[in-house]
Order: sequence, then structure tokens, then C-alpha cells
Amino acid sequence: MQHFIGLIPPEGFKEKVIHFQKKWSGNTITEVVEPHVTLKAQRGLTPDRHWLNEVRETCRKLKPFRIQLGAPAFFGDDVLYLSVRSDKLYGLHKQMVQVAAPTREQIDAYFELDHFVPHLTLAKTSHGLSKQDLVDMAAAADKEFRPFPAFEVDQIRVYEEKLPNTYSKLVDLSLG
Repeated sequence: MQHFIGLIPPEGFKEKVIHFQKKWSGNTITEVVEPHVTLKAQRGLTPDRHWLNEVRETCRKLKPFRIQLGAPAFFGDDVLYLSVRSDKLYGLHKQMVQVAAPTREQIDAYFELDHFVPHLTLAKTSHGLSKQDLVDMAAAADKEFRPFPAFEVDQIRVYEEKLPNTYSKLVDLSLG
């Protein structure tokens, strides 16, 4: 059983993203996980959940902050996402990596710390779309979501993999 930590956009925007994702038949990402901004990837977040109390305590010490969504971008040719800007997000990411204590190899493999790129994934070729679908989707996303919203982050969500490659909420943890 794997876990990861994310930030959830406001419900109205989250539903708008899901509706947008479903416009592309074959896009199965909505069956995998809800729209979110990844804060901490799976590695180091062990099934025994010994890290969860420390994550909870880290959240209690932090004040809510804002993030700004931005233009669509790509990881290679296979992942389309909305960019995310927030100075505070990098510090929180670093704290979560420290709590989970993944190995250097895991940090590099999951693009954490110096390689961390905050993002909200819209689609992946591994979830049923072609590279051309992603190009078309990027152009549509630029029109659909502009002006790109900002929102207040006042909690984080810990996800768990209940079925293979299907993540759902384990717990929400408030900031402050």
C-alpha cells in the first residue's frame, strides 16, 4: 500500500478540472486520483504510517498560504499539467521530504527537492491518451482555465492506494 501527499484545489475548480479531463475519451486519470497538486511523492511514506504523526505536527506549525495556478506545460511528451507557483510550497515540500526520509536515489527518481516542479496533472499518455491528444488538450486548457486561479491552501490531503494504481483520501490535515 503506497501513500502520497497533495494539495486540493477548491471544490468548484476541482470539478471544472474533472469535467475538462473527461472531454477526452480514453482519459482514465479521473479513475486513478482526483485533481491535486503533488506535495510529496510515494517514496519514504511507508505502509506502517509511522511518518503520519510527524506530518500532522508539521502541518500544525504552518500557516495557510496561497498558490497560483498557471499555464499548461509538459514533462517530456507524456504528461500534461497546469503549472503552480508559490514560494511557500517549496519549503513545505522540503519539510515533507525530510519527514519521509527517502533515499537519495528515491528523491532523484521522484523529482523531489532540487528537482521538484509543483504541478496539477491534467493527463498522461499512460492513462489512455496519445501525445497528440496531450498537445490538443494543452491548447484547450490554456483557453479553459485562463485566467488561472489562485487559491488558499489551508490543509493537505494524505492519499493511500486502496486498489492498484487507484488513490483515495486517507486523511485531511489542517494547517495552523
